[in-house]
Amino acid sequence: MGTNSHTLFISGGNMKNIIKRLIDFGKEKKKDKKKEKKEPETQEEEVSEESAKAQSPANIIQQLMDAEPESRTILLHGELTEEKSSEIIAGIIGLTKIKPPKKDLKPGELPYDPMTLYVSTYGGNADEMFGIFDLMQEAQKKCVIETIGNGKVMSAGTLILASGTKGHRKIHKNCRVMLHQVSAGAIGPLFNIASEVEELQQLQDKYIKCLVSCTNLSKRKLKSLLNERVNVYLTAEEAVEYGLADEII
Repeated sequence: MGTNSHTLFISGGNMKNIIKRLIDFGKEKKKDKKKEKKEPETQEEEVSEESAKAQSPANIIQQLMDAEPESRTILLHGELTEEKSSEIIAGIIGLTKIKPPKKDLKPGELPYDPMTLYVSTYGGNADEMFGIFDLMQEAQKKCVIETIGNGKVMSAGTLILASGTKGHRKIHKNCRVMLHQVSAGAIGPLFNIASEVEELQQLQDKYIKCLVSCTNLSKRKLKSLLNERVNVYLTAEEAVEYGLADEII
């Protein structure tokens, strides 16, 4: 359904310096193995040992944890799997819960700086889609979430694009958008199939409810669209018209 996907959670204003220090530390350790152990004979040697401790992996990792994020960007590219969903969720949590909020907020100001979520996917797991949707709604109480559709935004990706902060949802002019009904398969005894069909209908109703809450589409209009065709393809202009995005870039 999709290619290998990667989620980028970019953080750390001094990330390059930290990585460089990790590499330098590794080189120093190799040099130390070639030298015989001896007690420091001068004050300069003592300072050198203290400096080496400061550059130990434990201290460097602590600096990494304390580093102020420079880029608040998350990327969903490819199929939405459980693994990729966990990376996105970890990114959102890291940007809105782990770091301390801003102090001395002005009236109406949110405690965290905006984050950006790029979306380029053919879709994926419905449960993971709902998990990301719920977390995004919660996170928007703390910061603006800008969503940007690029390349293809289909199936589960449409709800994720639409669930960004209204007024901050963007789509590239050549991006393809596709809506369709929730789908699944079931085999086994008749009662089991009936149970799966009932659950599938509940997922479909939930999907429609979430999309209606984020877009300009009424429940009746959305149901009509989904019943017209198996896959409903939209241009960037139509995505803005229906309220899946706010502007074309």
